[in-house]
Amino acid sequence: MTPVITVDGPSGAGKGTLSARLTQFLGWHFLDSGALYRLTGLAATNHGVAFDNEPALSLLAEHLDVRFDSSGERTLIFLEGDDVTDTIRTEDVGAMASKVAAVQVVRDALLNRQRAFQEAPGLVADGRDMGTVIFPEAELKLFLTASPEERAKRRYLQLKDKGHDVSIARLAEEIRLRDERDTNRSVSPLKPADDAFVIDSSGLNIDEVTDLAIQQVKKKGLAPS
Repeated sequence: MTPVITVDGPSGAGKGTLSARLTQFLGWHFLDSGALYRLTGLAATNHGVAFDNEPALSLLAEHLDVRFDSSGERTLIFLEGDDVTDTIRTEDVGAMASKVAAVQVVRDALLNRQRAFQEAPGLVADGRDMGTVIFPEAELKLFLTASPEERAKRRYLQLKDKGHDVSIARLAEEIRLRDERDTNRSVSPLKPADDAFVIDSSGLNIDEVTDLAIQQVKKKGLAPS
């Protein structure tokens, strides 16, 4: 079987950055599972598919034409050949993602779509249920977390760089509420797999987090020779 490394954890923990670094280090494929729901919502809108048309949404999700390019410092995301890296991060597309994520047939279709990313030489999968639901047999399962306060600080700095005026306290509260919803939901709750290696990135920089992860990669014999 093609090897898989899963990187799960809450929003703002640094999963995307770590996953991109592991992808470059290993020369493997990359899956941003959260982006798939945003891409499905965007594709539905582009093709005029109503969000209550479950059969059409399921078909769209199952045959989603998406490509992740992690060859550079920044992972680029293409939908039907178009670069939508920035587009899918907008609030409008986020609202679309929320609608399609509530449709069970879409979740079922994307489960198979996510597993289809498992191709040689290997896959790094970033998400929230990669190690518990999508790839339970993964060779290495990482769970990256950080305190709500630390994640709020990171998000604050990101938004400040973009010119947004936000409150760290409000961001921290939103993160706590989101964590509560994610960990207590009945479908694919956010939690570390029983055999996951947990990294708390609070107080660590990305280089330190990457070093810890690569140590685990080497222990599993997955590092390139």
